Amino acid sequence: MKYAYFPGCSLEKNQRGYDQSVREVFKALSQELIEIDDWNCCGATMYMSVKETVSLAVSARNLALAQKMGLDILAPCSSCYTILMKTNRILNEIPSVHKDVNEALSEGGLSYSGKTRIRHPLDVLMNDIGIEAICKKVQRPLTGLRIAPYYGCQIVRPDKGFDDREDPRLMDRMLDRCGGEIVYYPMKVRCCGGMLMTTFEETALGLNRDLLQCAADSGADIIATTCPLCQFNLEAYQDRINALFGTKFTIPVLYFTQLLGIALGLSPALIGLDASFIPLGGKITSLLEATYA
Repeated sequence: MKYAYFPGCSLEKNQRGYDQSVREVFKALSQELIEIDDWNCCGATMYMSVKETVSLAVSARNLALAQKMGLDILAPCSSCYTILMKTNRILNEIPSVHKDVNEALSEGGLSYSGKTRIRHPLDVLMNDIGIEAICKKVQRPLTGLRIAPYYGCQIVRPDKGFDDREDPRLMDRMLDRCGGEIVYYPMKVRCCGGMLMTTFEETALGLNRDLLQCAADSGADIIATTCPLCQFNLEAYQDRINALFGTKFTIPVLYFTQLLGIALGLSPALIGLDASFIPLGGKITSLLEATYA
């Protein structure tokens, strides 16, 4: 299968581990990702607060480019995935807005019909490729690794359709079948605070403290996530959280595609494990040493 790959700004810049692991995992599973030529920012949430039509046109340009390729879009970033889905829904539901957006797109020689499908890698891995095909490629099971699966608040809400929005389980199933031990993690769809880190930092630190504490209380060795901002907030701010709340967290936070990459036998460098803020000690190091010895 082929997919129009939309890495988005986060994966291109400060979250290269996610980008690398998505590309390498899909390659290992014989799936072709064709990066959208001349893609632009999805528009993020800031554009919506300034002028909705402009934000929709910015986002729809990527949909139009994928439409020309005749492929579904694969968008790993939770925000990009959500914004592209929202744009598609609005254009299909409000013809007058769709007309205005296409008028803007026409200035660049583009138009959009509203038919492009926006997909998340977790959806494609489990519903297109399938867990049985993935398991056949596993070279080193994640044996002994206790994993807290953290989906965040965006990829299954309000209703993206590929997993349960209150208790998603696709990542749980994938990592379990790859040999990991999935711990009880009732905060799997709780918000990390997102951009609150730049406006109400103490509030955001508290939200992330709760997420880390829940994982620690469940005995997790690692948190697996699907979102660049969630990953950054949970991992990069652990020192500040420890200083503010008197905690002692040192919990690695990896992308689910990085863990899948380990299970598929991919090297640490290929899947961006060298970019982690928290040292990958204990069971993770033992697993890597056993895998790549």
